[in-house]
Amino acid sequence: MNWSAIAAIYRFEMARFFRTLAQSFLSPVLSTSLYFVVFGTAIGSRIQEVDGVSYGAFIVPGLIMLSVVLLAISNASFGIYFPKFLGTIYELLSAPVNFIEIVIGYVGAAATKALFVGVVILVTASFFVDLRIQHPIAMAAFLILTCLSFSLLGFIIGIWASNFEQMSLVPQLVVTPLIFLGGTFYSISMLPPVWQTVTLFNPVVYLISGFRWSFYGMADVPIGLSLLAILLFTGLCLGIIGWIFKTGWRIRS
Repeated sequence: MNWSAIAAIYRFEMARFFRTLAQSFLSPVLSTSLYFVVFGTAIGSRIQEVDGVSYGAFIVPGLIMLSVVLLAISNASFGIYFPKFLGTIYELLSAPVNFIEIVIGYVGAAATKALFVGVVILVTASFFVDLRIQHPIAMAAFLILTCLSFSLLGFIIGIWASNFEQMSLVPQLVVTPLIFLGGTFYSISMLPPVWQTVTLFNPVVYLISGFRWSFYGMADVPIGLSLLAILLFTGLCLGIIGWIFKTGWRIRS
């Protein structure tokens, strides 16, 4: 394993993050505050509690997942797309670095950025509501797995995209609706029985449900299914990336 190459890719990607650290820090703080003002005040005044948890505290895990998922995808997709756009990816492919080291460098950096934002949102939310984390180890595991898995997805999107419009197509038209319809701001138990069944086909439901369980011990689906879903998704992304580098799809054109 070429750890020097991994460190070089990782440092390069993180340097871009630290150049805009103020923006990276202030953006999640402001967006989280706005969500609490809008949803916490407007909807929270009508829905006081959800399964014994105040509505403001109930939406915190969903808010963290919303930001972490989208940031992990955008950071990883931009990180690998930009070298492809400039043509510098061929220098990387001709270097004595295998695809595993490339993936670790880019995905590791994207996951680190998303994890940082997730922690910032968690700290910001603690100023608005009384948070309790019943299962801190499970919470950390779900957060890290989410950062890694969706960074892998972003890496795939960055390789697949042939322009900047395509790079934003999947996050905006597929991932974002799935997150909002996956129980971010509500429990699926509030829905009519038919829509509860339909919602279970949304993979994001299992992610948010498992993460919320780590906070309050309440979940819309069994915790085992949530963990299995995120592990299967991670494995699927790893398999696709392995196939991409094996065949050279969208890389060696």
